[in-house]
Amino acid sequence: MRRLLLSNDDGVHAPGLRALARALESHTRLRVVAPDRDMSGASNSLTLTRPLALTAMDSGFYSVDGTPADCVYLGVNGVWEEKPDLVISGINHGGNLGDDVLYSGTVAAAMEGRNLGMAAIAISLCGQRHFETAGRVAASLVGAAENLSLPPRSLLNVNVPDLPWSEIRGFRVTRLGYRGPASQPIHVKDPRGRDRYWIAAVSENADDGPDTDFAAIEAGFVSITPLQTDLTRHETLNDVQGWLDGLSHA
Repeated sequence: MRRLLLSNDDGVHAPGLRALARALESHTRLRVVAPDRDMSGASNSLTLTRPLALTAMDSGFYSVDGTPADCVYLGVNGVWEEKPDLVISGINHGGNLGDDVLYSGTVAAAMEGRNLGMAAIAISLCGQRHFETAGRVAASLVGAAENLSLPPRSLLNVNVPDLPWSEIRGFRVTRLGYRGPASQPIHVKDPRGRDRYWIAAVSENADDGPDTDFAAIEAGFVSITPLQTDLTRHETLNDVQGWLDGLSHA
């Protein structure tokens, strides 16, 4: 039986995490390690300024007073003798599409698993109603994961339409789209009259072409996007070298 490590960024009490555990518990051996609070938007940050508390809960889950990446680091890297075979992060309360992956704690938890040598999947529901659908998608992918071979330092980013299972039209392999420039922050006053700012909602899509994750979700398909942790823009290396050579001789 496969050993899975589950985590998320919405926190250890999140309905999406419970739905993921329910969907997978009968087929696998689970360990669940998640933040003790909502850490959405934490990206790949690690807590380096203080020690972390790992707390066993009545549910059998473990909470950590840190980030999603902290949770996976502790779950994989030496707290327990047995390492997982696969890291699953989710089910996120909302999509992680296009540029969202740069900020997402959900994707970061999966990426930390990948960085530690584990196969990894991030799964998000593009809404907050049909977690059972996303759970069934997760179970399907986990059941077939042994047959998938990805290059090193790669993971799968999965987004699920917020629809009943019967209305899901299928699965599509997609590329990331991207959004337009970020919206202006929202200015508010606190009760003492001090200026405060909310980060605004996501901007409109700038690239939602037919092969993107945005398009798949809009059409009712599960989007599966392979991601890599190597952010190098390899095709521009020679261009940058030429630019640098010009600077060196100026």
